Amino acid sequence: MGQILVVTWNGGGNVPPALGVADELRRRGHDVRVLGQIDQRAAVEKLGLRFEAYQRAAPHLPLERAGFARWAVEYLRLFTDPGVGADLAASLDRDGADVVVVDAMLLTALRTLQRRRTRHVVLHHTLHGHMSRNWAFWIGLVTRLGGLPPTALWTRADRVLVPGIAALEPRPIRQRNARLTGPIWPVGVSPVPHTATDRILVSLSSIFYAGQGATLRSVMAAVADLPAHVVLTTGRAHTPTELDVPANVEAHGFVPHGDILPQVSMVVGHGGYSTTTQALAHDLPLVVLPVSAVGDQPAVGAAVARAGAGLVVRRTAPATVIRDAISRMLDDGPHRAAAARLGAQLRAANGATTAAHEIECLLPSPRSISFDSNPKYAEPTHPPITAQPSHPRPPTGDASTPSDSHPQRTASINRQQETPATATDSQLVSGSPTVILRGGDAP
Repeated sequence: MGQILVVTWNGGGNVPPALGVADELRRRGHDVRVLGQIDQRAAVEKLGLRFEAYQRAAPHLPLERAGFARWAVEYLRLFTDPGVGADLAASLDRDGADVVVVDAMLLTALRTLQRRRTRHVVLHHTLHGHMSRNWAFWIGLVTRLGGLPPTALWTRADRVLVPGIAALEPRPIRQRNARLTGPIWPVGVSPVPHTATDRILVSLSSIFYAGQGATLRSVMAAVADLPAHVVLTTGRAHTPTELDVPANVEAHGFVPHGDILPQVSMVVGHGGYSTTTQALAHDLPLVVLPVSAVGDQPAVGAAVARAGAGLVVRRTAPATVIRDAISRMLDDGPHRAAAARLGAQLRAANGATTAAHEIECLLPSPRSISFDSNPKYAEPTHPPITAQPSHPRPPTGDASTPSDSHPQRTASINRQQETPATATDSQLVSGSPTVILRGGDAP
């Protein structure tokens, strides 16, 4: 059995895939521990996993209400925090690890692993198309100056795991070391087709985004006179008492979506990847109101609309526009068949099992022999799904490292070029164009 370290942070949709993989590996008998922020301890230990809290990394406050500029600076600081890399190095010095699984956005952790020549896996938690083009380009404009180019760091990893399906990606994934695993659900969640009619879930993220409260108020006004029962979850950043809740709305704070989705017939969401894929896995069409224009939410909404399973509405649209979109998705039509097609694909893909297998392929066999701090690994006894990628190389400019005769560790990797994504629908992958219902002022 192997010793595996999972490195994460206390965001929203990034946490379920990390803990889902960790739990699956634990169930297989591996020694798994999780390195994260202190307020993640309870959730991690509830699963029977060992937890280590960051000591040097700055705290991250996902519920703090901040303007856009402050919000953007906070997340950029998180992605480039040298304390994360220092805490990871200290954990490895203290307890070691055969393989490290690290959140794709923790760039300093990736640099630390590659300088140490530690086998590691990058774990994405949204569309690869968004991360490889939008996120890598815009974040990379800043992080490359500090020696943290996202695409290069991902390309050097032993594996890149993408918890999704090809039908939602805007283009084929050509990165050699990347694997589409299928969705990795929150531990204990097993989606099934919904059975309800005329019931709506409204959920606009469990963490804070600027303008989120105003959008929630518009949605409440939109559903007030609909002949449907509405379940509202405000998440952890807002409370139902801040809103004028209509009589047909059942309001809650934070409730796990797995408890609600089987009992509704459509979802009004913000385009978060976790919420969206869980909704689709229950065969539910969506109305997507991206509350953040700079994250993955517009890309996720576009994927849903492109597949014909929902509509995208601007978050500043008036209540009448939002109401019309919700009414259309409540009705029968081709959007329900499209959602069911995606749902069947999502349920058929066992993401946690596939991801765990890919990680196990990197574990040393019982025949492995170590030389100093640079282990020489025997080939895995159970080969990976596709050809092995190369072993990570130190970033350009690092001190030279010992040569290695292992053919796969010396093989070159074709790196993807980091290019900006366009904002026009016409340049998305062929298929039905994204439907954006406009109204009100631009965000």
